[in-house]
Amino acid sequence: MSVNRDLKRGTWMVQVRYRDMFGVWHKTTKRGFKTKSEAKAWEASFRARMDGMLDMVFSQFYEVYAEDMRPHLKESTWATKEHMIRTKILPFFADMKMRDIRPADVVRWENWLLGLDLSPTYVRTIVNQLSAIMNHAVRFYRLPANPVLAAGKVGSKRPEQEMKFWTPEEYRLFSESVADKPDVYHAYDIMYFTGLRVGELLALTPASIDLDRSLILVRGTYQRIKGKDTITSPKTKHSVRDVLMPDFLRDELADYLVTRPGLKADERIFAFTAHRLRHEMKRGAEAAGVKPIRIHDLRHSHAALLIDLGFSAQAIADRLGHSTVEVTSTYSHLFPSVQQSLAAALNEVGAAHER
Repeated sequence: MSVNRDLKRGTWMVQVRYRDMFGVWHKTTKRGFKTKSEAKAWEASFRARMDGMLDMVFSQFYEVYAEDMRPHLKESTWATKEHMIRTKILPFFADMKMRDIRPADVVRWENWLLGLDLSPTYVRTIVNQLSAIMNHAVRFYRLPANPVLAAGKVGSKRPEQEMKFWTPEEYRLFSESVADKPDVYHAYDIMYFTGLRVGELLALTPASIDLDRSLILVRGTYQRIKGKDTITSPKTKHSVRDVLMPDFLRDELADYLVTRPGLKADERIFAFTAHRLRHEMKRGAEAAGVKPIRIHDLRHSHAALLIDLGFSAQAIADRLGHSTVEVTSTYSHLFPSVQQSLAAALNEVGAAHER
């Protein structure tokens, strides 16, 4: 590293050569310092970072973590992480030096989290995020150990509440109650009869609909990020898929698109947010007299319907954009037990053996 006068600009600059988190060497120049002392202060800060950053306070290391991780994540994913860190982690650890954070500090923070009336699964997600930051410091910046692992994790990996879904009859009653609003009516129909995620639904454009082949082409997901409508790549590699519509749904959607003649090929068909869907879903459920469920439970409802119709976990996974393992884990309690038929078959084998 070196601090030099930038003769062209009349300011000071710092030239540095460093190795990144993947072991690759880089050379960069930081310009624009009004004084030599400012340049040296930046150089010292940069050197501290490259030397391990153990003297950094947590808020400073968070900026390092963000710089390292943000380029590797979808914008929507990073926005979610950033909000969580700034509202649930930084308020407690911001001014603590990385090297001074102990398991006891993590336990006190976890107790603070538990007092915020958050769901057990969200608490676990927040704790996992702090652990990820600490693991990053251990792996790349020589923090001796991850204090979260020593403290233990609170919260729950899976939701404690029973999975809710609507039967076909419950959904029929609900859909009749929202038929006066065609846009949300068709949105709910698509979710119930195809299993699309809400973000996938809200990202649909006329170009996403292949009426000739009765296909919905899932290629993106919608989110409202920092006040902007944003379409990003789907959630996982499994999420990119073509979903076959039943004939009645294809015909419904074709008729609805006829009522939107000015809609361009790349414009969103359902130009609203999930908030409106939640609001209308609550209203419709109350009017229909059916149990309230979440928007995402329409996806569960579709999976439950397919299981009831006898389809395999693999077929359901392909349709939902899941892995087979995820489907089996999430919906295992809905699949009919094979134990009785298995035992009966073994009894037949045993009887033949005895003869």
